[in-house]
Amino acid sequence: MNLRSLALGLAVAGQLAGLAAPAAAQGLRPSPLLGGGQPSRFDSGPRSADYIVAVVNSEPITNNEVRARMLRFEQQLAQQGSPMPPRAQLAREVLERLISEKAQLQVARETGVRADDMVVDQAEMTVARQNGIDVQELRRRLAAEGMNVAQYREELRNQILLQRLRDRELDARARVTELDIDQYLREQQAGAATALTEINLAHILVGVPENAPAPQVAQLQAKAQQLLQRARAGEDFGKLARENSDAAGAAQNNGAIGLRPADRLPPLFVEAVRNVPNGGFADLVRSAAGFHIVKVVEKRQSATPGMTVTQSHARHILLRPGPQLTEAQARERLADYKRRIAAGQADFAQLARDNSQDASARNGGDLGWTSPGMFVPEFEEVVNALAPGQIADPVTSRFGVHLIQLLERRQSSLTQREQREVARNIIKERKLDEAYVQWAQEVRGRAYVELREPPQ
Repeated sequence: MNLRSLALGLAVAGQLAGLAAPAAAQGLRPSPLLGGGQPSRFDSGPRSADYIVAVVNSEPITNNEVRARMLRFEQQLAQQGSPMPPRAQLAREVLERLISEKAQLQVARETGVRADDMVVDQAEMTVARQNGIDVQELRRRLAAEGMNVAQYREELRNQILLQRLRDRELDARARVTELDIDQYLREQQAGAATALTEINLAHILVGVPENAPAPQVAQLQAKAQQLLQRARAGEDFGKLARENSDAAGAAQNNGAIGLRPADRLPPLFVEAVRNVPNGGFADLVRSAAGFHIVKVVEKRQSATPGMTVTQSHARHILLRPGPQLTEAQARERLADYKRRIAAGQADFAQLARDNSQDASARNGGDLGWTSPGMFVPEFEEVVNALAPGQIADPVTSRFGVHLIQLLERRQSSLTQREQREVARNIIKERKLDEAYVQWAQEVRGRAYVELREPPQ
């Protein structure tokens, strides 16, 4: 259920758009407040100098909208110490983002995507909590910076609409198969092979003096090649090492290097024996010291260390809004459940069994132990903020309205099944990114866009 996180700040929703965003602006996390404590010169209302810069399906985008969005990007870049792109370039790219955003919002409204005031209230509370303040203080700071609170809430609503639309449209395009997971894990294992493999090597060094002339190097290479052939023919490797190796200690250790993690061996050796079985020999290895005959005494895979993560054990009650139950009513009902549980008048598990519209209802809402990324971000954020035993206020996700209680936390190594689930979530995010780029381009391509005067 790990879907793209809900953007709750003032920056443009859709930072992952496949539009030509300035490099410094890519990946910017939305900031809920205008940065730097400077009043916004472009959000205080209409001005006589304002004009239309583009029309998207008959809906205008004004110069002031572009300037306001530019200001926010510039403030974020300044706060992060990132280089500022040329202003004309930034203006063009901000306009393109606004066009794409406007077209997507139109699709959302036309297809019935909604975000009522209760959801916006929750988003506003989340922004305040992320900034360590309450909603009243958030609004006070917005007013001090020249931001109209009603406009701010409308932007939050638009971002929620966009997120819900994207979740709906992209989920089917980002299916993850078991073959996808297998391939991902193979790639990860190949990349981590040197860290996970222990190798017991023995070797013979035929030293080559520094600045040796070519004829001498060729002679020594021929000697090393002959020793390799003798070893492959079955001669005692220890005896060959004692009598011929120029490596320090070879006379005492029979050329043995010993069992070591691969990342503590010379990379040349590791690469040379990558596909060599136990008891086999690598092709001749050349280093600055000379020529090496390398034998694999034993190669074994270390026990794959399970990723250690903080797991949460939570339970919830889910109510799904519909024709008979509005989202506001669902939140009120769950808030009443919370009050009854706190007063000792009701049992969480029993309420879940009787009322929850989730498969976990039969288990009293118990979700079991879960690792990071298993829940949608707005759900997981609430779980992460809870102390064991604590019940959160009702929270809305794309699945409905939840009452969540954290039961306990632990540090745990992931099992193979859990590692596959982590891989599934990572692949899902990657596919969502790719799907979003294509989808955003499709929506943009279907829209009628009339460009008028360039923004200033």
